[in-house]
Amino acid sequence: MKFLILTNNPDRASYRQRIGVYLNTFRTEGIEPTVVVLEKSLFKRICQYKSIDRYDVVLLHKKCLNWLDGLFFNPQKAKVIFNYDDAIMFNDKGQQTRTHRKRFKRSLKKANKVLVGSSYLAQQALLSHDDVKILPLGLNTADYCPDTLKPNDGKVRLVWIGSTPTLDYIRQLTPVIQKLAVKYPNLVLRLICDEFIDIKSVEIEKIQWTPQARGQGLAESDIGLAPLPDTPFTRGKCSFKVLEYSASGLPVIASSIGTNPDHVKEGQTGFLITSPEKWFEKLDLLINDPSLRRQMGKAGISYAQHFDTAVIGKRICDIIQNCSP
Repeated sequence: MKFLILTNNPDRASYRQRIGVYLNTFRTEGIEPTVVVLEKSLFKRICQYKSIDRYDVVLLHKKCLNWLDGLFFNPQKAKVIFNYDDAIMFNDKGQQTRTHRKRFKRSLKKANKVLVGSSYLAQQALLSHDDVKILPLGLNTADYCPDTLKPNDGKVRLVWIGSTPTLDYIRQLTPVIQKLAVKYPNLVLRLICDEFIDIKSVEIEKIQWTPQARGQGLAESDIGLAPLPDTPFTRGKCSFKVLEYSASGLPVIASSIGTNPDHVKEGQTGFLITSPEKWFEKLDLLINDPSLRRQMGKAGISYAQHFDTAVIGKRICDIIQNCSP
């Protein structure tokens, strides 16, 4: 089967986690992928669109088509899968402008099947499309190191992993972390990111994200943090970092937003939070109870196995093959 993947940016995390990690799996299953980065020039994109009927299935990754794209992205034979794992029908402020709405609906209209990362995103698509599948993010659990020995320095490390655009999510916990740092002088906030913040009176460990640094940096930590504000945009967030924490053997404390409630098993792999008071309460509990941290971390490792790329890869291959002409 000839499979075309159209994406604006193959370097973004959402492409790597949603599509890129499965390229070898596709080949193993008889699906031959071709990845094409969409040109910024409309004229060059039109030339790219002319080739789509050479393929059996075309996957449109997080591309909301403007009206000119819509005129020329018009496959006659190839089946189209529209794939996304963010609330792309809104802007990053949670607003659905007329332009966002029209482009989103245009991509839905062109698709034979819609592939999304959560039930919230599915609900948005089902308003305009009747063939919507939910496929959660997967991760290669072998990339994580839950058996790594933690530093024997008496410190308790809270960890947050993310990227520059999401730094505001960890900033919202500043008052809680500062209050905890007063109570626990051995408390450390570890950030694994491409840029960093400082918090007054809080010890910060800054680790530049690389695949190797990620695995070790998470495993050496004690508690994973997944804060999110509540907006229409963040409700569409898919909880990759929650799965990373669980695969690393960490208990997770997360806002009850997006797919966090799907992936945090309350009282088993971590806690879901709805207020600053609860953030302090649950962090205080886990800081004081190493045995509870170990128990939740062990449960998280088992849970994360259900989302290994071997499992999710088989599911996405089935979806693609069932979409072919």
